[in-house]
Amino acid sequence: MGEAISRTPEHRTAALPPPIEERAEEAGPPVARTRLARLRAPRRPRLWFEILLIAVSYWTYSLIRNAVPAHKDTALRNAHWIWDAEQSLGLAVERGVNHGVDSVTWLIVGMNYYYATLHFVVTIGVLVWLYRWHPGRYAAIRLVLFATTGVALVGFFFFPLAPPRLMPDMDFIDTVLVHHTWGSLASGNLAEVSNQYAAMPSMHIGWSTWCGITIAALARPRWVKTLGVLYPVATLVVIVATANHFWLDAVGGLICLSFGFAVAALWYAASPYRLPRHIASPVARRSVPARTAQAPAATSQAAQAPAGAESSPAPPADSERRGPSPAPKAAAAPATPLTSGPAEAAEAAPAPGDGSAADRSGTAARRS
Repeated sequence: MGEAISRTPEHRTAALPPPIEERAEEAGPPVARTRLARLRAPRRPRLWFEILLIAVSYWTYSLIRNAVPAHKDTALRNAHWIWDAEQSLGLAVERGVNHGVDSVTWLIVGMNYYYATLHFVVTIGVLVWLYRWHPGRYAAIRLVLFATTGVALVGFFFFPLAPPRLMPDMDFIDTVLVHHTWGSLASGNLAEVSNQYAAMPSMHIGWSTWCGITIAALARPRWVKTLGVLYPVATLVVIVATANHFWLDAVGGLICLSFGFAVAALWYAASPYRLPRHIASPVARRSVPARTAQAPAATSQAAQAPAGAESSPAPPADSERRGPSPAPKAAAAPATPLTSGPAEAAEAAPAPGDGSAADRSGTAARRS
């Protein structure tokens, strides 16, 4: 298609953009792009839907995780392989940390309750905080958590792994059994309803790091940001001290979290933390296309003008049209109207007593 040329008031030529129809064809089908934009656009979260979604998602996750075949022999063999790999790296520190913390009763009991409760409490608290104060980012950051948890199921299925506390020949201490604390789904009576051989990857690390990054990125007080950074670090110490994970399980959790962030960034075409904090009201969203609809129409009309034709300059704005306020002018003397007949001449004749020559001659005649 030929390129339209416009001539500016300064007699400079400039190439006009192609018509709106041609640009739409180059960019792709407008209907498909509009549908994808609607799907990507953040929506205002609805409380009942979010509660139902989280409940159903966690129930499904637990069902699939516990339904994964728990191959005990394979899980124990993988645990030996992990332990040998850490020893070859000189980083097999789990047993020393487990025995050292277990010698301090109040500390290890506190870590047992930390492991059993904060994993859920902090995660739900961050979701509620996002829902209330960052509704525009809520769906994208929630997608990170869901994608992280979903891909973790692949690790549970293909790499069953026994936690260190279930390795009889490694001299680890099951701190929940020794100190009779409650809450662990993988120790005591609750072990019968939980897959104990799903230690890789560690979702305690995946979820806590998700919470920590979100808090550090979005919270305003510096001390709250600091707590966000320290939370996954403290969780790493807890899962190792209680002999529920190897530290390489934490690496697996971070890999899953990276996958979750990649999914959200690809879907929303931006980092979840860079999305708008709030969602525009429906009235504001409807008014934007109405205001911007005039620009494509003007461009299309200009593009249809014949090549070489001079385009008239755009009408000036109201302020330019009015111009600066004129300075006040002095009152002009009334102009003498032109006379065309006896009546007009009589009206234009000077009044008596105004000092004219006719007035003076009349006065002289009366005296004589």
